[in-house]
Amino acid sequence: MEPKELDQMSMDLALSTMFGLLLSAVVGAFLAILVLPAWLPALAGSLQGPAPKAYWYLTRASGLVAYVLLWLSMVLGLLITGRVARLWPGGPTAFDLHQHTALLSLSLSLFHALILLGDRYISFTPARIFIPFASADYRPFWVGWGQLGFYLLALVALSFYARRSIGHAAWRRIHYLSFVVFLMVTVHGLMSGTDTAKAGVRVMYQMAGWSVLGLGIYRVLVINLLPSLRRWVSALFQGNPTASSASSRFSAPQKSE
Repeated sequence: MEPKELDQMSMDLALSTMFGLLLSAVVGAFLAILVLPAWLPALAGSLQGPAPKAYWYLTRASGLVAYVLLWLSMVLGLLITGRVARLWPGGPTAFDLHQHTALLSLSLSLFHALILLGDRYISFTPARIFIPFASADYRPFWVGWGQLGFYLLALVALSFYARRSIGHAAWRRIHYLSFVVFLMVTVHGLMSGTDTAKAGVRVMYQMAGWSVLGLGIYRVLVINLLPSLRRWVSALFQGNPTASSASSRFSAPQKSE
C-alpha cells in the first residue's frame, strides 16, 4: 500500500479511541478485583480465598485472546502490504481492522497483566507487573519477554498516530518491530503459559506461527525481491549494449528470405 493511501486511512481510528480501550482495560481489571466479590457473593470464595483461581483463569483467557488478536493484526498487515487485501475485504477495511485488532490486543494485554494484582497465590505487585524480569516468583525470564513485548507493541500501536510527524520511512522501520513483538509474545506464551501443554493451545501457536512466517516469506520474495530483481535485470540490459543488442536480436521478428 502506498504512503498516500495510508495518509488517507490513518485518521479512521481516533486517538481518543485508543486511550478509551486502554482505560477500559484498566477499569475492567480493577472492577474485577475490587467490585466483583461484593456484587457476586457466590464467587467470593474463589475470588478472595487463600488461593483464588478466578483471577488466574481471567489472566489466562485474556492472554490467549490478546494473542489471537495480535496474530490477526499481523495477518491483516501482511495482506495489506502484499496487496492481497484489495481483493477482500478491501484495502481501507483491512487497514481499519489491522488498527483495531492491534489496539484491542494491546488493551487485553494490559488487562492480562493488571488482573494478576488480585491473585494472592503468587502475590504480584505493580512493580513486578510493569518492570521486566521483576517477577521473581514465577518464571521471571519468560515473563520478562512478555513484558518487553507489551512495551514494543505499545510503541508500534502509538506509531500509527505519529506517522505523519516522523515520516513514512521512519514509521515503516518502527512497524517492522511487529515481527519482533509477535516472536517475543509467542515465546512468552509457550514458555510461561500454563495452557501450553493443552493440544488445542499448541495447535493455535503452531498455526499462528507458520501462517505469519509463510506470509512474511511471501512478502519478502514476491513483493520485495522480485521487483528488485526485475529492475536489476532491466538496468543490466540497458547498461550493456552487447546484451541489449542480443536481446533485441532475439526479440525482433526474422525476415523471410
